[in-house]
Amino acid sequence: MKAHTKETQATMTPEKSLQFLKEGNQRFQNNLKANRNLLEQVNDTSEGQFPFATILSCIDSRVSAELVFDQGLGDIFSIRIAGNFVNEDILGSMEFACKLAGTKLIVVLGHTSCGAIKGACDHARLGNLTALINKIEPAVAAVKEPRDESQRNSSNLEFVDSVSAKNVEITMDNIRERSKVLAELEDNGEVKIVGGMYDISTGAVDFYE
Repeated sequence: MKAHTKETQATMTPEKSLQFLKEGNQRFQNNLKANRNLLEQVNDTSEGQFPFATILSCIDSRVSAELVFDQGLGDIFSIRIAGNFVNEDILGSMEFACKLAGTKLIVVLGHTSCGAIKGACDHARLGNLTALINKIEPAVAAVKEPRDESQRNSSNLEFVDSVSAKNVEITMDNIRERSKVLAELEDNGEVKIVGGMYDISTGAVDFYE
């Protein structure tokens, strides 16, 4: 499989880009990799890059977007931060990726048993991590069940995963509300913004469209 070129990127649509990621994740789950020469892709992308998707995911060592979607060099922009939320810098990176570099899809990818989400559920406080946790805590408050406070913590993995899913939804909303550039691209059908959840026990991504 060759690296994307300006010509192949131009043929990509938001829907086709999403399908590429779904097919890549299916290969990953089946332990099958697309036939690609990474050193050849290094050479092919040495004078330019033409990715088709931008993926915001957690820093978790088990959730590498390139691996779980079986993508090569020059295929995707990968933005990683604990808890996969957005701030001004990440939004700026997304605007560059979509408006200037031509990607057709933004994926906000959460994952099960997320440590950052667990920290938010427990209202953890530790140095600079405190400010990061504060940005995720609205997702904790938005999940109403269970109401029993003794069950609203990191020991309840079902609650943790519900908060992870809600955090993905809130992040998607924040992208649209805080970036006029990206909202306009989506409204015009040039870009699609979708969410997904990666299951660390199966390797499967469940997309929310």
